[in-house]
Amino acid sequence: MKVGSLLGALAIPFTQNGHVERPKNFTVTSSKNLHEFKMKSLDGKNVDLSIYKGKKVVILNTASKCGFTPQYGDWEKFYEANKGKVVVLGFPANEFNGQEPGSDAEISTFCQKNYGVTFPMFSKVVVKGEGKCDLYKFLTTKSLNGWNDKEPSWNFCKYVVNEKGELTHFFASGVKPDSKEFMEAIK
Repeated sequence: MKVGSLLGALAIPFTQNGHVERPKNFTVTSSKNLHEFKMKSLDGKNVDLSIYKGKKVVILNTASKCGFTPQYGDWEKFYEANKGKVVVLGFPANEFNGQEPGSDAEISTFCQKNYGVTFPMFSKVVVKGEGKCDLYKFLTTKSLNGWNDKEPSWNFCKYVVNEKGELTHFFASGVKPDSKEFMEAIK
């Protein structure tokens, strides 16, 4: 095993329940926000993320063959209970041990059949490293979002964006919708 792989594997348990939030007296200095992006849905339609203005948004990087995959059910339940004020957006990604190898059609079928997912799901993207999509560049680049440089450490990491499209929190894979720190973030 390469040293980099070993270090990455060792880091996973320490980052599963972590979270980072922007400083309390933070003043937004970035001109970018979530509402400037357009992304392709699993069914191939272009979605202008400005349709989420006025709502908090939780962005998940998802995978169908991961130990955290059952979180689809947790996030669907959360979405159903809160969709008037908080929307959940799923972005399948294959960067972590190839745990999302499927096509968009296969991912859509899997999510619906196994978890009844109704929250918006998007076409598979790259969430870290080379080829990272523009949305995840925004979420993980301090000069673009104003404060955060934390990339997803594994599948099912969460980014919380406020009603204005500003990034406010990052949560690692182990944080679920009923976690105290997450509930405080979406108040």
